[in-house]
Formats: sequence, structure tokens, C-alpha cells
Amino acid sequence: MSFEKLGLIKPLLGAIKELGFEHPTVIQKRAIPLVLAKEDIFATAQTGTGKTAAFGLPLLQRLRNTTANEDRAIRAIIVSPTRELSIQIFEDMKDFSKHMSVECAVLVGGKDLESQQKLLKTGIDIIIATPGRLMEHVEKGLDLSKIEIFVLDEADRMLDMGFAKEIRKVHPLLPKRHQTLLFAATFSDKVRKLSKLLLTKPAFIETSKKNSTVDTINQIAYMVDADKKAALLAYLIGSRNYPQVLVFTRTKASADTLVLELRKDGLKCGIIHGDKTQANRQKTLNEFKEGKIKVLVATDIASRGLDIEELPYVINYELPSVPEDYVHRVGRTGRAGRDGEAISLLDVYEKFDIKDIERVIGMKIPKETVAGFEPDPTLRRADTDEVKLKNEHKKPEVKYHKRNMKSPSSNKRAEVIKKTDASKKTDTKKKTEPKRKIVTNKKTFSAKKSKTSK
Repeated sequence: MSFEKLGLIKPLLGAIKELGFEHPTVIQKRAIPLVLAKEDIFATAQTGTGKTAAFGLPLLQRLRNTTANEDRAIRAIIVSPTRELSIQIFEDMKDFSKHMSVECAVLVGGKDLESQQKLLKTGIDIIIATPGRLMEHVEKGLDLSKIEIFVLDEADRMLDMGFAKEIRKVHPLLPKRHQTLLFAATFSDKVRKLSKLLLTKPAFIETSKKNSTVDTINQIAYMVDADKKAALLAYLIGSRNYPQVLVFTRTKASADTLVLELRKDGLKCGIIHGDKTQANRQKTLNEFKEGKIKVLVATDIASRGLDIEELPYVINYELPSVPEDYVHRVGRTGRAGRDGEAISLLDVYEKFDIKDIERVIGMKIPKETVAGFEPDPTLRRADTDEVKLKNEHKKPEVKYHKRNMKSPSSNKRAEVIKKTDASKKTDTKKKTEPKRKIVTNKKTFSAKKSKTSK
């Protein structure tokens, strides 16, 4: 199927042709006609399958008739969890609308609020914003009464980051008749509950098994001791001549330490995490895209906001705290049908943690070792013995309490048995006592007889 058959107008077809789009992805085939038909949508699709175009193209087509004056109202909001993702969506929307007179603006933290307010007064049709900054503008008087389309991109990530309150506050400010599009890479109970609150008779789109990774990504894990991870990472990048690598760590401290180690090995590295300014993060990202930096080390702040064409390798230096975040990390490679490789480095603890990830993605990840970096087989988890001892001490108590809790009747039975035993004893006493009385009676009888005889 071609984009022409989806009912898109010529300005959009011309723009996507210039961008090199030839055939729509599965999510685009299913979502675009529904958005054009003004239906609410609840869509789950793997990261890197073209969700931005799936809602962006039909949204632009619906808003193509705009007034030329500066007083025109904002007609669409796209909310995303991070600054990086918001900026990426903004750039994509500008590319899609290059032959149209639709104006977009991006509202994210790290930028001056007043300058953003001045920009909005120039006449904006679509705003792309993070939840926190959107609420700041709402509190300053941003009018949402003319909104026609409300889009939540990466809704699962927004909920994980604690933005549920902001979304719930924005929703009542929208007009009753508006279209809501909810997109998520992973499926969870939180997302389902949010969809019930925001959507009206939605069309449900699921393009693949929930929480799965795309088939074009080759996934592998290497077992290694924690103190050899940095050396192994440098060896893999150098010996295999990786041209461009995105490396994920769990914490900011790990990212800082790793960058220092890799630079010692002569690798050109950049770093992105929450302590870096927005300007610094954007500069580093641009250098990575342009090939000036070979290795980009990032925390999960970047797992959903990066869209790098033909990124070949993603390496999990440390596994994410939340298993579902693995899907978003590896989704930075293998995008738009291209091949990619996702590598995870596992120490003695993470070889157990990866089981949770395997349950989420529904597949086993092959585990191998690299010659010269084999893990020490004598190393054990420091907490294993403690856990064992605790369990051993707890089990008898738990079982004892459970018996007492579950079978109160057994206590009653014990009381009945005791009573029965007691009654048996009294019966035996009664039986023996009359014999003694009889004997006593005989004596008394004989004594009386002797008296009378006298």
C-alpha cells in the first residue's frame, strides 16, 4: 500500500517523498484513516515503527485550513514525556508541514517561559509540550478551549515518570468535543485506566504482541564481572569497529564514571543525563548524529527521545531498573525496518535481573562470554546466603502460624480429647471406689454381727 491510498493530501505526500518515505508502516496504515475519520485511538506499537507520522500526518491534514491572523487559537496539543522527544516531534512536524501554512511551537523546560508566551501570541496552531511545562503555561492563562485534537505520545512513560496528575488537570480544560489519540510503546494497567478516563469509544490498535521488541533487532547478552565491564565495552567498540554506539547506564554517577574510563581508552564520548543543561544535551546529541562523537553514554532520560537514523548499536552497560524500559532502550536501533543490534553486559546480579526482562518481551536472550573477559565462576551474590538464612528461619514460623490460622477446629478437638481423657479417669475412679466401699461395708457388717452375737 502507498501513502496516496491512505487519503493524504498532496502537500503532505510531497513532503514525505522528499524525506524518503516510500511505504507506510503497519501502525501508519491502521492509524491514519482512523485519525482522518475523527475517531479516538488507543494504539500500542513497538518503538521505532513510525508512531509520530501515524498521528502527525493526519493531524496536519485536519488542521490545514487555518486563518492567517495572529489571533488564531491553538487547535492541537501533542504531549510527550521528555524534552528530547518533544523537540524530536517538533522537528518531524516541521518537516511534514514544509509545504503547508501550519505553525508549530515546542514548549519544554530549560527555555524562558516569557519568550514562549510571546511566541504563542504570534499565531500557533499546534503545540508540542512536556506535561510540566504545559501546566505552567495553563497556570499563566493558556487557552485550551479551542483544542480539536489532543495527543498523548509515549503515555506509558509519562505515567512511569509521575505525570498522571498533570494529564488529569489538563483534560477537563479541553472542550467536550475533541479527538484524543493515545499512543504507547508498552501496555500496562495504568495506561488502560488512563485510556478509560480520556477516550470515548476508541478504536484499539495493537500492531504486535504487547511489550515486544522489533524483529530486526538482534539481541545478545555477554556475561562479565562488574569490574571488567568498562574494559569489555571498550574492547567490543574497538575490536569490532563499531561506528556509532549508544550506551545506557542506570544512574548519572555510572554514566560519568564510564565516560572517564572510555576516554582513557581513546574513544570520543559524549554524555546525556538529567544534570546536563538542555543546551548541552542538544549540542551533544547533534554531535553524535553528525558523527563527531562515536559513543554516546546516556541514562534512561534519552531512551525515548532519541531518533537517530540508522543507529546500528545499543549497549546496556547496566540493565534498567524497570524491565519495560529495556524495550525503549533497544528501540533506538532497528528503526523503520532497518537492522540493529542490542547488547547487554551482565554481572553476577544482572544475570538474574534479565529474567524479568525476558518475561516482559516474551523471549529468551542468548547469553555468551567474550574470550579474555570470562566471569569468575567462584563469585557469588553477596546477598544469597542472607536471603537463604532468613527464609530458613521464617519458614517454620510461617508454617506453624498457618496451621493455627487455618485449623482452629484442631484446638477444639484437642480440648475434646482432653475432656474425654479426664472423664475416663473419673470413670475408673468411680469403678474402684465402690469396691473399697464394699470392703468397708463388709467390715462394718461383720462388726455389727459380732456385737449382736455378744
